[in-house]
Formats: sequence, structure tokens, C-alpha cells
Amino acid sequence: MKKFNIRKVLDGFTAASSSSSSSASLQPGNRDNDVIQETLQSEHFQLCKTLRHGFPYQPSAMAFDPVQKILAIGTQSGALRLFGRAGVECYCQHESDSAIIQLQFLINEGALVSALADDSIHLWNLRQKIPAILHSLKFSRERITFFHLPFQSKWLYIGTERGNIHIVNVESFTLSGYVIMWNKAIELSSKTHPGPVVHISDNPMDEGKLLIGYECGFVVLWDLKSKKADYRYNYDEAIHSVAWHHEGKQFVCSHSDGTLTTWNIRSPAKPAQIITPHGKQPKDGKKPEPCKPILKVEYKTARAGDTFMILSGGLSYDSVGHRACLTVMHGKSTAVLEMDYPIVDFLALCETPYPNDYQDPYAVLVLLEKDLVLIDLEQPGYPSFENPYPLTIHESPVTCCEYFVDCPPDIIPALYSVGSRQKRQGYSKKEWPISGGNWGQGTQSYPEIIITGHADGSVKFWDASALMLQVLYKLKTAKLFERARSKEEKPSTDIVDEDPFAIQSLAWCPESRVLCIAGVSAHVIVYRFSKQELTTEEVQLLEVRMQCELNEVDSPDVAVEQASAVSTPGASSSPQSNAPQTHTSTSSNNSSDGLRDNVPCLRVRNAPLKQSPGYQVELIIQLVWVSGEPPQQITSLAVNSAYGLVAFGNGNGLAVVDFLQKTLLLNMSTAELYSSSDPHQKQPRSPRKAKQPSGDNLPKKSCMSGLSMFYSESVKKLRSSYLSLCDGSDGLVGSEDRCKSPTSDARDNSFNRSRSSSVTSIDKESREVISSLHFCDCLSRKSEVSTAASLWMGTSLGTVLAISLNVPSTPEQRLQQTVGISFCGSLVRLKGGILCMAVLDLTGALQPPAYECWYDPNAPEEERERTRRRRPASPPSTQENQDSHYAVVCSEKQAKVVSLPSQNCVFEHNITENSFVLRADVVAMPAGVCIACFCANGHIMTLSLPSLRPLLDVNYLPLTDMRIARTFCFSNLGQALYLTSPTEIQRLTYSQETCDNLQEMLGELFTPVETPEAPNRGFFKGLFGGGAQSLDREDLFGELAAGKASRSLAQHIPGPGSMEGMKGAASGVVGELARARIALDERGQKLGELEERTAAMMASADSFSKHAHDVMLKYKDKKWYQL
Repeated sequence: MKKFNIRKVLDGFTAASSSSSSSASLQPGNRDNDVIQETLQSEHFQLCKTLRHGFPYQPSAMAFDPVQKILAIGTQSGALRLFGRAGVECYCQHESDSAIIQLQFLINEGALVSALADDSIHLWNLRQKIPAILHSLKFSRERITFFHLPFQSKWLYIGTERGNIHIVNVESFTLSGYVIMWNKAIELSSKTHPGPVVHISDNPMDEGKLLIGYECGFVVLWDLKSKKADYRYNYDEAIHSVAWHHEGKQFVCSHSDGTLTTWNIRSPAKPAQIITPHGKQPKDGKKPEPCKPILKVEYKTARAGDTFMILSGGLSYDSVGHRACLTVMHGKSTAVLEMDYPIVDFLALCETPYPNDYQDPYAVLVLLEKDLVLIDLEQPGYPSFENPYPLTIHESPVTCCEYFVDCPPDIIPALYSVGSRQKRQGYSKKEWPISGGNWGQGTQSYPEIIITGHADGSVKFWDASALMLQVLYKLKTAKLFERARSKEEKPSTDIVDEDPFAIQSLAWCPESRVLCIAGVSAHVIVYRFSKQELTTEEVQLLEVRMQCELNEVDSPDVAVEQASAVSTPGASSSPQSNAPQTHTSTSSNNSSDGLRDNVPCLRVRNAPLKQSPGYQVELIIQLVWVSGEPPQQITSLAVNSAYGLVAFGNGNGLAVVDFLQKTLLLNMSTAELYSSSDPHQKQPRSPRKAKQPSGDNLPKKSCMSGLSMFYSESVKKLRSSYLSLCDGSDGLVGSEDRCKSPTSDARDNSFNRSRSSSVTSIDKESREVISSLHFCDCLSRKSEVSTAASLWMGTSLGTVLAISLNVPSTPEQRLQQTVGISFCGSLVRLKGGILCMAVLDLTGALQPPAYECWYDPNAPEEERERTRRRRPASPPSTQENQDSHYAVVCSEKQAKVVSLPSQNCVFEHNITENSFVLRADVVAMPAGVCIACFCANGHIMTLSLPSLRPLLDVNYLPLTDMRIARTFCFSNLGQALYLTSPTEIQRLTYSQETCDNLQEMLGELFTPVETPEAPNRGFFKGLFGGGAQSLDREDLFGELAAGKASRSLAQHIPGPGSMEGMKGAASGVVGELARARIALDERGQKLGELEERTAAMMASADSFSKHAHDVMLKYKDKKWYQL
């Protein structure tokens, strides 16, 4: 994996050196900071990629090693993915981003040859955990179209667009002087160019015969020794592929008109057979109607059974709209296997690597545009194998992602036990045949879980422990709602054009297993985990009416009623009540002016719901339309199992829901959250535009937000931002957008702008959005002495507000009494929107939120009471006028550490001036706690806590696209990930320890395996010469026989894995060993060269002696006057 050069910052770097550096200051009366010994240093950080999971994005080529049992897939961006047994994967990248057009293994030699669309060919060394390129050859005058490497040969045949064939020595990657020119291969009487070379292969029974296929339909059997064509075969239709029978007497060609032609090599006049597998045979004996091209055909024989003919394409033109198909012709039976996506390539898997033996295919591997399918050819009905690789990440487009490291050890077995019941049936009973390589011997043993939310409303849990990835459990949230069968039946209350169930954000408590998701249709769902099946007669539903602005409140009475909801439950005590909970409705659902009001965006199903073991719905919360305006999408979400509360916010304000009592505790606008004594109290703003008379013309929104997770945009821009990526668009952010926050017009100057200023332009209006939420036990007021449950809210304008929660202490009281709420005002103010918040104790250790241990909600009461217990955070006690812990806050521009309860800012650091932070998390490392940040300019940074010293700053990504910005996640112990393509997850580490142990943790692709024995020729074949004919290619292609090739034809480039590359890469102790090994190799090479020179001198001396002897004999009997 690629490591990155790090610009590490000296640990003693002071804050006041520049305006953009850390401006740390220690406030009087807070000398406790002096005793905090920070253990994290810059030496603890190193950034490197670890593994890439998922389906290779835009695949273009495939190869398989039948002895090593390794699969290679190349992509259109030059990426190379290698797969062995489950858990053995590797990702490599060519320096060029050109598409890989062909791959071929050096079977059982731990090497791979790749050809790219930029006319370069590369040799990869797979005998190391991180494969490297040994040699490269860049053609400059001809374009590569096809290459072929015979089994156990070191000579590589390369066909070009001009129709010529060049030969390369694989060991040295040097061109031979032996060239097969197109004009010598075709008939002299032919006046047209045969087109590019589309196929090269040697006769399975005679290595001296080379079969060359040209695009125009011309095939030549070339004799390598005599350097002339033995036979020429011509057909009117273009050729796409050629395949040999293993006896070398016949070959099959697939053509552009959907026909297969079978040729006897000694009968070039006409094909022995012409068939159209999918063509309609006319009754009058005429030629069948043409079909679509057969893109590839494979001809495989079986020792005990009929021959297999496997092909892709060739369907009738009448089958418009049909899916791609793979056709398996076995004897007289023909099976047509439909695929979900277009076929890129396929390979028949055989036990023997020898082309001159019975092939006995046992499976066919089909590479599709978005899937990999392996079909069992030995079972009736051709069932598919169960794929052990994590290739279904893109089953529905990923819309959000979260990463949890060091989870409770029992959570993965629990999820696996319920997820194993969801697996499909009908797979082949045989083991997955791609079983090469060995697992790594890593020391990482902590559980890791990745949760992905998808556009179809599904949520997937993945086991990411020990650098592996395996799906554990899939949750479908869309089954809770009614679906529209057609566009005409689509409800008019939808606020998104497509994917109304898409997951926008999620919050998960690993200890209590409480899951909370927020969807794009302004809905929140709370789930509890249970091992028992449950049938819910009626799903618990709570509808929330969130008012927009202060100046939109209809009357003072409404405001008073709204404020009264702070300390009392909603207006309706029934959990299933659909009435508004905090506001008196001023208009019914069908008001006289036609405005939609009190209507949710989705309809919940009324039928009883059977819930399987796993995650079961506890409560559905829906925001409703307000006076013709759709609800704002949810921008922040937090859940706490110890308090039994879920909080969410958007552009309208904040709502807090008690999911135990199923009631609404708080529903207030952002402006109302500021206390009357707050210096930053929000004032009413200028009126907004008049409301639309009908909701039909309202701009709909999509499930994906902009670069920052909490900005709303129109459906067209956002829909294209993630769906176009899935269809092939990279969706790169332009240079202006990368360096500028989407709301930078409203944010960059927001710190110096008064809240009371009235904005006269509607276009410049910036609504304050709840961007971050955090539950904690802390001192949120200056006068407090004992800690209390609190909810911190960060806004898009950089303010952190606090709410104190009075949670009843016992479980019985918790279910009967209401949670009390009181407002504490603002804690701190920063530049840019708030991204993350955390609490540290006096020792600088991270203080996690309180949680409740998991218990099965469907278990008997006695068992629940035995397992149900709260694990509160335990901050140290405090005395009056003495701080006891710290608040850590990070925004898009800066980070601050505030001592509590005094609320003095003790440390401050300006993270970036010209860019903005996309993702920030407070993470626990083995040696301490730090803030990890990912900026829009591609930099990854870490800051120490609490002093905010810069420890790491790496320019990781030169460009940032929307997908990475939405899915980038930091987690504990130096782990991070992001969605690098619509189908792949890239994992990386910023821990020096993990980087040092990466070699041990990675699996090995190459394992020593004996090559199977060659097929027995038999007595009579050996006696009469009927067996395979060998060829000494060195005598034909070597420099002595063929001469040197033109230097201008191709340029040899030594790769980083070659001898020259290793010289530059070797360093340190390992480098010394490598240099010693290189020196030994060089010494061996020099000794070999010396031996060759000695042999040449001996040959020269023998030649000189022979000539001298001949001269002596010539003049032996002559007299002096005869000379």
C-alpha cells in the first residue's frame, strides 16, 4: 500500500508563531492544565492506505491462475484488484489512469502481465504482499490490441492495431527482432488491410504453429520456424474471438452476425460447420437472420462427457430490452443464463493449466459491469456459488457511512446470528473455488463495524475486523411505509423526486444496540435490537410540526403554548396520535386556500408488522407540512440510551423526543433556544417571500446534501451528485468549489456579523441550522457544582448551545415522570459551522456519553431487569470556583478547548484559512486523545488534546469530490475510511503502529504450489509423433537468431519492484538487507556475465585456432616462391 510523506510538526511548536497556528492561552485560575501530561506525539502518526473493499469500479478485464487459484480484475481507471480466498484481497494502481484492456497470469509463477489502453505493457511481481511492477514497455509507434503468453513460456506475443505481431522476452522485457508483419501473414493477392489483431494463440499440440485472428474475418496459421503462413481462413463477418479444441485439429470463431464457425486446420477453403445459436432457422433452408455479435466463445472438452461451448452475446435482434445472457451449450442441450448487468468478460475455470489436455470445466466465472458471478457447471440447473467477497456495497447507492472501532465483543456475533437467517437459498453446495493465498498474521483483535445507509432505505452492518469485510446484517426501513406503484400514484406530499426512503444520517449506540436513522423525507426511526420475533399490531408513530421562524409564529398564545411544551408532554398523550404535538393548528389538512398542513411526507403502513429477530422498530417520528411548506430535511441526529432520548435538528430548529414514553419533549426554533441573557441572542429576521399557493410547484429536494452534511440543495443538483457518480461520472468538485464552503457567502463573515442585522436580500439570507448534537454528563452552567445530563447543540453559524436534562433516576420513575428541560444558553462561539463536540476529564481522557447496557426488550421482565443497568459517565467531583472538565469543539475553521463550568477558552487553534473542514472527530488513540480533521483541500490533520498542538498534516487527496466528502469517517485507534468510488470503500490508517504492522496484517497472494504433471502422451502417440510438439523459442526469438528490435518501437521502463527500483527504495536496516541481497544478485549476475564472456573468449580462441590450422594446412606443402 502506498505510504505518504508526512509533514510532521515539532511537538514544542508554540501557538503564537503565526496567525494560522495555534493561539493557545492559559486562563488565570485554571492552572490544572499544567499537570496534564500529553502522551501523543507526532511520532505516533503516519498515514497510509490499508485495504480497498467492494466491487472494482468499471471493470474492463479479468484473468485467473488455475494453479494458484487467484483472480485478477482490471478497471477502466488503471486499478488492479486481486482476490484469493475470502479475506485475501489486494489493490494496486498503475501510474497511468488508462484502462486495462487485458490481463494474463504467468501461471504458478507469481507474476501477472497487464496491457493498458495507453499502449503500455507491465509485469507485476505477486510474490510479495504489496505487488509491484518489475518492468514496463511503452509502445510509441503501434497500438496494442491483444497479447498472448503461452503456458510455461517466457516469450510474449503482442498484436497491434496495424496487424503486426511483436515478441517480448518476459524476463528482461526486451523486444525480439522477430516480427510477424501483416503483409506477410495475409495472401499476397489481398489488397485490403486485415485490420487489428484480435486474437493470438499457439496450437495446443504444436507450439511452432501460431493462430492469428484479424478483425476483418481473416485467420492465419503461422509457422514460426519457416516464417510463413501454412493456412489462411477467410469469413465474410468480423471476428470477435477464437478458441481451440484441445487436440489442436479444430478451432471456433465467433462473429459479428451472431454465428459460430468451426474450422478444420487442414481445410481452409470453408468452415466445417456454421451455426447461429440464437438465430431463427427458416423452413426453406435459407440463411438464418443475423443476430447480435457473439463477443466471446470458449471451447472446452470433457474427458467423460460432451463438449462445452460457452458464449456471451449472440441474441436475436428481436430480444430488445432483454438482459445480457450467457449461453452454455453442452452436447445437445443449450442453457441461456440471464444476468443482471451487461457482461464484461467471462472465463471457464478448469483444473488443468495445460491447453493440450482435456479441460473438464467445473465452473464459469462471469464478470459483469456491477457484479461477479460464478456458475457451477457440474450441478443440474447451473446454480451459482455464494460469493464470499464484500461486493454488494453498491447494491443500492451509499448515501451515508459510519465507522465504529473497538466495539463491544458480543455485538458482532449477535448481528451475525440474526443476519445469517437473511441469506438466500439455492446456491451451489460446493466450496468457493477461488481459494488461493493465505491470511495475514496481524495482531489487531478489536471488533470493527461499518454501517452504510443506502438510497433504497436499507442499512447494512459490516464486520470490518482484522482488515477484512463481511456483511453481517441488513435492515430494510422502507417496509414500514407504503410504496407508490407508479408515478401517478405517487403522493403529492413527497419532498424528493426519487428515493424517498434514502438514509441521510444515522446514530448508533454499540453498547445498548439502539439504532436511530434519519431519512430524506424528514423522518426519524428508532430501532431496538431483539433476538426474538415480534408481531407489531400498530407501529408507534409521532408527528412533529416544526415552525420556521419567530416572525412566522401566528400569535403570542402559540408561542406561550410552544414554550409550555418544554416541561410537559405533547398535546396528545397517545403515542399513535397524529395530532400536532406542540402547536395549535391554524389550518386543517384540507384548508380553504389549498395549502397542505399537518401532513407527513410518507404514509406508514396500517397492517400488522411481522418483525424478524434483529432490529425492530420502536418509534417512527415524522415532520409534517406547515401551511403549505414542506418540512426541512434533518441535518443532525443524536441518540442516548441512558436517557432514552433522541434529538434531531434542521433549518427550523430542534426537537427532542422521549422514545421510551413516545412523547415529544421539546420543539423550538433555533432563535428561541438562545436564553434571554445570551449575548448572542437571535432577533427576528426580515420577512421571507410569500408562500406558494400550492405544493405542486415547490422545489423538491433529494437525499444527498452538499459538501457539508447539513446543507440543503435542490433535487437536480444533489440527485446528480450521487446517482451520476454511480453511472460513471466522477463528480469532481471544481477548483472554486473545493476551496470554498457551499455556504461560504453566509459563513466566512458570520463571526463578525451581528445576529440582529436584517438581511434584505432573500438570496443572501442564511438560516441558522442545527449542524451537530451531543449528549453528555457535564457542567453546562457556570453556577453548577454537580454534573447533570446535557444536550449540546452546534449551529451552522458557529454557536454551541446547551440544554440541561433532568432524567428520573429509577427505571420505574423514568417511564412515569417527564424528563425536565432547562436552557443554559451558549457555551462558546467559533468560526464556521460546528462539526463535532466532546468532553474531556481533568486528566485529558475522553469522557464518553452515558449509555445503558443492552437488554432484550422482548425478553421476560425478570431477565430484562437483571441485564438492564445504566453505565453513566463518571466525571470527577468539583468544588466551587474550580473547573472539573473540558469541552472540545471543532468547527469548519477552528477548534477550541473550553474549561467547565467556568466556560473559559483555554486553547484555540485556527485549522485552515483558505479551505474548510469537511469532517472532524474526537478519537481515542492507544497513547491518548486527539482531533482528526479532513479538509476540503485534501489535507488530513490531527491535533493533540487539550493543547491543540498540530501533530500531523498530510496532503492526502489532491482533489475532493462529493462522494468522499459525504462518506469520510474517522474512528478510534487511528482508523478511517471513505467511499472512493460508488462501489468501493477505501480504508486507511493514521496510526504509526498500524503502518509498522501492516505487512504482517496483509494476506499473501502467492503460495508455493507444485505445478500439475503434464498430460501423458501415450505410447503410440509418442512412437508415431501424435503428441504435443515442443519448440525451442530461444533459437527463434533470441538476439543471436532474430537480431535486435528497433529502439524507436518501444521504450523499456524499469518498475519500482525491479532491481533498479529496489535500489532507490531500500533504506534502514531492511534496506541494508535488501541492498545485501541485491549485491549478491548483482554479483551472481556479474559472475554469470563473466562466465558468458569467458565462454565467448574460448569460442573465439577455438575459432582462431581453427582458422590458423586451416591456414597452416593451406600453405604446408607450398614452396616459398609459391606463396
